Amino acid sequence: MAGEWINFRLGDVCTKIGSGATPRGGSSVYLEHGDVALIRSQNVYNDGFHHDGLVYLTDMHAAQLANVEVEQHDILLNITGDSVARVCQVDPNVLPARINQHVAIIRTNPQHLWPRYLRYFLVSPAMQAHMRQLAGAGATRNALTKGMIESFSIPAPSDIKEQRAIAHILGTLDDKIELNRRMSRTLEQMARAIFKSWFVDFEPVRAKAAVRREHPTWTDDQVSRAACPKLKPEIAALFPDSFQDSELGEIPKGWGVKKLSDLCSTQYGYTTSAVDKPVGPKFLRVTDINKRNWIEWGDVPHCAIDRDTKEAYALKIGDLVVARMADPGKSAIIEEEIDAVFASYLVRLKTPSLAHSYYVYGFSKSDLYAEYAEGARSGSVQANMNAKVIVAASLVVPPTTVMEQFLRAVLPLRQRLVSNVCESRTLAALRDALLPKLISGELRVKDAERFLKEKGL
Repeated sequence: MAGEWINFRLGDVCTKIGSGATPRGGSSVYLEHGDVALIRSQNVYNDGFHHDGLVYLTDMHAAQLANVEVEQHDILLNITGDSVARVCQVDPNVLPARINQHVAIIRTNPQHLWPRYLRYFLVSPAMQAHMRQLAGAGATRNALTKGMIESFSIPAPSDIKEQRAIAHILGTLDDKIELNRRMSRTLEQMARAIFKSWFVDFEPVRAKAAVRREHPTWTDDQVSRAACPKLKPEIAALFPDSFQDSELGEIPKGWGVKKLSDLCSTQYGYTTSAVDKPVGPKFLRVTDINKRNWIEWGDVPHCAIDRDTKEAYALKIGDLVVARMADPGKSAIIEEEIDAVFASYLVRLKTPSLAHSYYVYGFSKSDLYAEYAEGARSGSVQANMNAKVIVAASLVVPPTTVMEQFLRAVLPLRQRLVSNVCESRTLAALRDALLPKLISGELRVKDAERFLKEKGL
């Protein structure tokens, strides 16, 4: 009957439920690029498919896993370990793909259960708690078995059109969030490209030097205009047209070499426990800065802290934080007015101006600093960098006027990025409020067939 709400036993409405396997040779056969992707638990998150850590197999090794080939629309569920119960749909852009033994494929019969609807049901707070409880019932490691998954009871409209309509409403919000993330990644890459061009490759200086050699009698203005036509004249004029030797090799004439410690002070973070309830300020940790080049404040937990201590650790716009443990060298910059403090595995860097902050942040995200951090890490059990090591790196330092122009160039990009992140936070809150109401039947989609036609589905 149209409009009826029923419970499906998941095993009865799926054409496949099963986990994958590790190819012969294990991690030794993993490739950074290849013919077929191998999806592992680190790629499966409740907010979507993550490409970080994705590895590949040759066709030969993929053939050994032919029975766990991933298809478009498949649901991927983490079934073991600390990430148990995380779930998403496969990104079709990674296909062809296989899964390893820590991930299960759930492939629904779309005539009875719409895959995207199931995905939203599985990420609902109640179902997440249920799956984690089931997984933790064993004596050793958290695990969800095939039998457990098959027995899941899935409440859904009997009308597949209403399932599709619900999935579309929630999916539209997620699609906009993902679009914002892609735009933010592009904006970050643009800002990073400017830093590399100006302060690593010294492209404006090299261009002006070449023009000066060819036209030694030209004025500085003529050289700047000819060498840097894409830069505003007032910016191009700030770059010299020759180089000088330094301990870091050839650098622009008149620029210097300093330690990071000459540009900023350091402070270790606060030691306490994170809590999910909003009992105090946000509590920024390494895990909150090491996956993206911006901070998703909606995912950051809170902490209880007294007023005086909070003031000592309160984060301000322009502050930089750098991981000293867990993922040493990873960094982030504070770009929003936010009630937040930072954890003890982070070191705060404070600079004399916002221009200095964005310059130091650009350096901290460069390959130059990544190479330095890789060589500076110590610790036989866990790699770490103390505050002195973090700021012991040498870097080329331009005049403050050049840093200020860099700030003017990148700040609009970063502000658009922050705007995208804030909008996504609002959309995620709306999605999270709608999700339990839609999948429980508390909120219904009237005339789902007409709704789908209006959306061109």
